[in-house]
Amino acid sequence: MMETGQSGKARKPSWLSIYREPAVLRMLFLGFSSGLPLLLVFGTLSFWLREAGVDLKSIGFMSWVGLCWAMKWAWAPLVDQMAIPFLSSRLGQRRAWLLAAQIGLMVSLSLMAFSDPAQSLAATAALALVIAFFGATQDVALDAFRIESGSEKMQAAFAAAYQAGYRLAMIWSGAGALAIAAAFETADSVTAGWRIAYLVMAASVLVGVAAVLLSPEPEASRTRRRLAFENPGKWLYEAVCRPFLDFFSRYGRSAVLILALIATYRISDVVMGVMANPFYADLGFSKEEVAAVSKVFGLIMTLAGAFAGGAVAARIGVMRTLFLGGLLSAATNLLFSALAVRGHDMIFLVFTVSADNFAGGLASAAFVAYLSGLTSAAYTATQYAIFSSVMLLLPKFLAGFSGMAVQAAGYAGFFTATAAVGVPVLVLVLLASRIKQPA
Repeated sequence: MMETGQSGKARKPSWLSIYREPAVLRMLFLGFSSGLPLLLVFGTLSFWLREAGVDLKSIGFMSWVGLCWAMKWAWAPLVDQMAIPFLSSRLGQRRAWLLAAQIGLMVSLSLMAFSDPAQSLAATAALALVIAFFGATQDVALDAFRIESGSEKMQAAFAAAYQAGYRLAMIWSGAGALAIAAAFETADSVTAGWRIAYLVMAASVLVGVAAVLLSPEPEASRTRRRLAFENPGKWLYEAVCRPFLDFFSRYGRSAVLILALIATYRISDVVMGVMANPFYADLGFSKEEVAAVSKVFGLIMTLAGAFAGGAVAARIGVMRTLFLGGLLSAATNLLFSALAVRGHDMIFLVFTVSADNFAGGLASAAFVAYLSGLTSAAYTATQYAIFSSVMLLLPKFLAGFSGMAVQAAGYAGFFTATAAVGVPVLVLVLLASRIKQPA
């Protein structure tokens, strides 16, 4: 739609006008809902566990609940094809699964609020696993909802709004949760503060619930033919096998190299990230200091890195930016080694977190662009779930041993090792850059 100036002449709308579109604004709130669960079973939870006296080895193993995001490809075809009784017929397939996952998140987060890891770590771990499952399911449904909600020209704006909401949610579930826990903790126990924090996080999912209820079901979802379940073998082949076969048929032998790169690209950041909050706590940084520096300022730098990554990729290409992001992500881990030697140093903490998060944002922007280019239009949602699952599977598995690695090598040695792990990834990027895109 053309805008009209004072002279009466039609003029093109500004490039920012797309962000006033209702469909784009909805992605901001849905992105917020998507970003809530991750830290609540990862970084924020690890801080709670450390305060509760849980050892580093157990905290490392607890990070395995994040494997739910790495395994979401396993039930993505069900989210794509299976109707939810009552909800699907009234809301549509995408909104039904989104709402069901959000209700599951609210219930499981509320139950987590009343858990006590010092008394029953197993119960806390089980609840964390349930939260991760519903969070991953929400992401599968939201990926499909986002892709089907607009044309290809709208997808960049959708992604930008989604990432902004996601990062705001990470600030809230990270810095916000830590600040709430600190404000409501008592002299006798820190559990009361964490209980209030997790109840507030459960209520925060209502932002996503409202967005789902106020959003229309995508036209593509309403008109799409669902596979019948009368023939289970045929259903499994069409819904599960075909997306895999399509990828291998397009890339041939190069598919193995591509998958190796996807599986290892974020390994330095993910493995290191599990021990970041216990590291801060062991150095004597308070929750308020961590919230101010690591969660708020750090995530702002992540967004800055993401915007920079998009600009750099447009100038020098995705693969070169992918290499730069991998190099910076590995190199900035060495700053954590230096911080371990320096000890409680707020200025160096700010510098370390800023550099690390900027590098991570740049790498993420390039990596999302790379994965998007690999996806076939015929299987966008399922293949994206597969790629994002492969991206997390190995790093999350190795992250489970991070506590043992710290106990064996110390924090400085551990962070140096995570930097070294990033070197083979750079070799894979160079090899993958030689692969020609299929016609």
